Amino acid sequence: MTARSLKDLLARNALHVVCVSVPCLVLLLAAGLYLRARPVLGLRSLGGLIFSSAWRPSGGEFGMGGFIAGSLLVTALAMFIAVPLGLLTAIYLAEYAPARIKETYRPVVDVLAGISPVIYGVWGVLVVVPFVRGFVMPFAARFLPFFPFVSDNYTGYSALAAGIVLAIMVLPVLISVGVEVMEAVPLELREASLALSATRWQTVRRVVLRRARTGIIAAVILSLSRAFGETFAVLMVAGCSLRGVPRSVFDPAYPLPALIANTYGEMMSVELYDSAVMAAALVLFAVAFAFNALAWGVLLRVQRRWA
Repeated sequence: MTARSLKDLLARNALHVVCVSVPCLVLLLAAGLYLRARPVLGLRSLGGLIFSSAWRPSGGEFGMGGFIAGSLLVTALAMFIAVPLGLLTAIYLAEYAPARIKETYRPVVDVLAGISPVIYGVWGVLVVVPFVRGFVMPFAARFLPFFPFVSDNYTGYSALAAGIVLAIMVLPVLISVGVEVMEAVPLELREASLALSATRWQTVRRVVLRRARTGIIAAVILSLSRAFGETFAVLMVAGCSLRGVPRSVFDPAYPLPALIANTYGEMMSVELYDSAVMAAALVLFAVAFAFNALAWGVLLRVQRRWA
């Protein structure tokens, strides 16, 4: 074997080892969390922890139901706000916007994607929380006096404030991926639709969106995964009150990531507390992994269809 062939073999094997190590890291992360969570899982099943909302570490109760409900409520509000805005913006940029506007808008989206979550959190405290407290809550009290808009929390730090901040954070992902999958639709399909006397909007709705729907679904799932796992921005505006399951969008929410970041290291002298926090991290890891795996599967389907 020549020196050149030996170098090529070593490089190929080294790259193979690096490639294999990436999924191994995921398995090691899951295994580490499980091992640290085993003490509390040995006393109560994972289902018992998930569906109980009693969180009293001093009494040995570590129910995560309220935290999971807070995560789901905040994430649902964020996606309810972000998906229509992101999808309509992506349609405009991909189908209607002149080239000058596209060139100006895309760097702005990239800047939004690169801003630190702490900056979003500070912006939420300074802008979103006063907006919710001073405008949205009085409006809801006057015109929407019914569930889920009735609450005794008037601070503005609420699930709605966290949902608005998260919606702004996930918009860049929705817009960027949405524009890419729409622009990947062959031009011939648009021309054929227009040649059959379809309007521009009919072409977008019945041809472009139908062809790009799997990619758009993947973008929504990826955004959902990021919103569910976001920590510091939510921690700063959600209220994080141990009130159990939120019953209103104006109630404080305490999502799982905020619980882990806010309490880990502070009460480790309490028996099983460390294990319970690791169990919460394991649940969060499992949900984020499921979302990303689903998005990966959808993207593979898109690639095979367009190949």
